[in-house]
Amino acid sequence: MKHVRSGRRVDPFALCGIAVALTLGAPATVAEPTEDNPSASAKDPDYAAGKQAIENKNWAEAVTRLRKAMLRDPDNADLHNYVGYAHRQLRQFELAFKHYEQALALSPRHRGAHEYVGEAYLMTGNLAGAQKHLAALREICLLPCEELADLEKAIADYRARMSARPR
Repeated sequence: MKHVRSGRRVDPFALCGIAVALTLGAPATVAEPTEDNPSASAKDPDYAAGKQAIENKNWAEAVTRLRKAMLRDPDNADLHNYVGYAHRQLRQFELAFKHYEQALALSPRHRGAHEYVGEAYLMTGNLAGAQKHLAALREICLLPCEELADLEKAIADYRARMSARPR
């Protein structure tokens, strides 16, 4: 059975075949949802140490190590996203926004950066900024994705907190 959409015929069996081919050809490692290039940290000890510092919630160490890695790989959107995240945890929002913007300039469809910058906007009381990145994630995530769900929840929680505040 053929489906017609915008004057083009789409064969659902062909689409299934493409999906299977893409799945079978996918790399064996599973990427973290915030990374475009998950293997990059394996090649750089500062990058790996920075990610470990994030896991340990040692934000200052994460910034230090990730910035060293960034000297060697300044066009890595994942590094900028992680540095932005660490700065956000330190409540250094100006620096966080700078690195999120750089991550998105390098990789406009970076799901993790859209989620994290949206959460940073909520932390600074900018619901409209968060909603802008939620809209971007809705365009990017054709299938449900963790980043979209997380930002939707953060926005819902933010709205609930704001409506519960005494006026």
